Amino acid sequence: QVQLVESGGGLVQPGGSLSLSCVVSGINFRFYRIDWYRQAPGKQRELVAGISFGGTTNYADSVKGRFTISRDNVKNTVYLQMNRLESDDTAVYYCNQPTFGAWGQGTQVTVSS
Repeated sequence: QVQLVESGGGLVQPGGSLSLSCVVSGINFRFYRIDWYRQAPGKQRELVAGISFGGTTNYADSVKGRFTISRDNVKNTVYLQMNRLESDDTAVYYCNQPTFGAWGQGTQVTVSS
């Protein structure tokens, strides 16, 4: 079955950076889109960024210019580089494969001084 495993979360100060990884198995990774979502306490899950099988990217307005999504089709991994982090970026971050409706377990990102 499709499995997604996130890693890289943690505690960072405002203005800092983190890089998240999502390793995907169970599908022919190079042919599928992967999205990153996040869910803050008391809020709905929201789309942060996505990357198509061809490498086309899209971002939520709130993270444009600060976050970069990329993929490595050899390592079956999607990355989310997060720079200039803000307290509003605090959330559990999930990766998602929409065709199969598969989700990872999430990784916590906390931005706090």
